[in-house]
Amino acid sequence: MPRRLQFQSGRDPLHAHTGLNLRPEHVSGPVSFLNPTRARYAAAPEQIVTPKPAQIEHIWRSRDNRKGRHLLQVDYALPRGTEYALPPRTATLHATAQGLLRMATRCPYWDVSYLVATVFTAGSVVWVINAFFAWLPLQDPSTTFPGESLVGGGVTAFIGATIFEVGSLLLLLEAVNENQTGCFGWALETVLRRVEEGGEERPVTELRPSDEECAHHHTDSRSLVGQHKEHDRDNHGGRRRRSGSTKNGKRRKSPMRESLEDVLENGVTTRARDGRAFNWIPSWKEIRSHYMHELGFQASFIQFVGASIFWIAGLTGLPGIINHMDTGVEDALYWTPQIVGGFCFVASGLLFTLETQDEWYRPAPRVLGWHIGAWNFIGGIGFTLCGALGPASAANSGVAYQTSLATFWGSWAFLIGSTIQWYESLQKHPVEAKSTSP
Repeated sequence: MPRRLQFQSGRDPLHAHTGLNLRPEHVSGPVSFLNPTRARYAAAPEQIVTPKPAQIEHIWRSRDNRKGRHLLQVDYALPRGTEYALPPRTATLHATAQGLLRMATRCPYWDVSYLVATVFTAGSVVWVINAFFAWLPLQDPSTTFPGESLVGGGVTAFIGATIFEVGSLLLLLEAVNENQTGCFGWALETVLRRVEEGGEERPVTELRPSDEECAHHHTDSRSLVGQHKEHDRDNHGGRRRRSGSTKNGKRRKSPMRESLEDVLENGVTTRARDGRAFNWIPSWKEIRSHYMHELGFQASFIQFVGASIFWIAGLTGLPGIINHMDTGVEDALYWTPQIVGGFCFVASGLLFTLETQDEWYRPAPRVLGWHIGAWNFIGGIGFTLCGALGPASAANSGVAYQTSLATFWGSWAFLIGSTIQWYESLQKHPVEAKSTSP
């Protein structure tokens, strides 16, 4: 059986939840040799007294899991009694307005997914400003002022590239903090509600979002700063010795080498008092056995590599550097990093898009993450095209115009994708209407 159709031993995300049963026929992923990215859970037979069996299913998606989101699918077409209430859909105008309000009023700085989204949004805004500095003088020469392209464009490009580098590092941290055990994130509660107009209030059971039922780090600010590093303690709870020699006189490994080997073997994790953990560095074994088979991790890693290479172009584009380069050096240290970094952005956006799809050839426009990946894919094309056209821009005004224009529309594409990601990061409990298709 292909790897995409089954979870590896011990990797079933919700195996610890006795009230939910995995439906193996609904485990899927777009790439045969990578881990599943989607699974469906129904209520266990012993939970038949709850409303979950008939109307509600929990949908696990690798992207949602990484973002600390808990998706429910509800079949509103099925008949139901008046003893329980179904959660409302979140893809309505009213729910969307509430989501936009959250963007303006909430700032969960401890949530890495929120930080990723807002940092990339800020970086995209800077790149849009940079694009105006580069493109507007060519579009409307009357707006040109001294130092507009060299100073304004060079400085904003460096700032934008640096912000993207920080965002990519946070994205990689988010990828290694996926909740591998999974959590439901909802709780059944009984409330008094008037079921019929003019009728009496009666007890009604409903599903409500619950932080107590969530094991992700996103809901607790203390998990990010943690109480202790797990790799600093041995199996008996004591501190590891860092001395340079043993009792029998044999020379031990240097503290630096011993610490590095310890990190590779055990990783670095901080844990808050309530048990929520934050992984700073996964163990090498986890990377090889699990993360290298995760589409989300691969996309995040490629994004980080691309941002690191692209940052070289941001540095060499600063005034005082770019204007003292000859053509060959400029092509090598300015335009080439843009081409390579932009191509990595394209690949990363494509993988993030694929992660949300059931099949590699079937788009998923109803999923927010699909649009985020698609817009980042378009933005990456713009940045790559800018780098590819750049070496010829000095000799041809038409090429120079298209080079600047590619940065312009590429920056706007990144800004759209980042803004949607910001909205997504604050919507932790989405509810979808169940599709009629199998």
